[in-house]
Amino acid sequence: MIGAILTFIYHRLGWKIIGPWPTVPKALWVVAPHSTNWDFPIGLWIRDEVRIYIGFLAKSSLFTWYSGWLFRALGGTPVYRSKTNNLVDAVAETFQRHDFLHVCITPEGTRSDVSKLKTGFYYMAQKADVPLILVGFDWPRKTIILSEPLYVTGDYQHDMLPFYEFFARISPPHKTWLRDWEKTGMIPAPTAISAVK
Repeated sequence: MIGAILTFIYHRLGWKIIGPWPTVPKALWVVAPHSTNWDFPIGLWIRDEVRIYIGFLAKSSLFTWYSGWLFRALGGTPVYRSKTNNLVDAVAETFQRHDFLHVCITPEGTRSDVSKLKTGFYYMAQKADVPLILVGFDWPRKTIILSEPLYVTGDYQHDMLPFYEFFARISPPHKTWLRDWEKTGMIPAPTAISAVK
C-alpha cells in the first residue's frame, strides 16, 4: 500500500528510474549521494517500482521504542556500531542463508559531506559473493539511475573504477570523496577489513 502511494506521488512529481531492472537473486544495493531524509521514501518507491523487496541497514539510534517497529516492518536492520561484532561477517552470513536477498546500504554513512567512503560494503559483497547494484540519486533531473550488476574481484582499485565513473555521471552537487577523484583520478585505499565492525 505504501509503495503504491509513493509510486503515484513520484510519478506525478516527474521522477523516473532508468537503467536495467536487476534479475539477480541476491545483491547489495549501493546508494549515493545520501544527502537528505527524502532518500528513504524514494528508496521505498524504487523497491515497489522494480518489484524487488530490498531491505536496508540503518543506524541503531533510529530503532527506538516508538519507531523501531516501523523501520523493521519496512525492512530495516539496526547496525550497532558500538558493539564488537563484525558487520561484514554478519551480512555475508545472512546472504549465505538465503536464496533470494537484496540489501541496501549507503557507503557515505551520513547525509553530511565526506571525503572518504566507508568500504565495508565492498568486503560484504566480496565475502558473500554477491554483486553490487549501484543506485544514483540524480536530484536535479529527478532521475534514479541503476547500474548493471557489478561483481568485485578483490582488486579494490580495479573494481572501484567503474564505481567512481558511475557516480561521476550523476548531476552535481557531488560530495568531497567524488570531487577529489574527479580532480586527481586517485581512488583512496580501502579500510582494512579487520577495522570494519
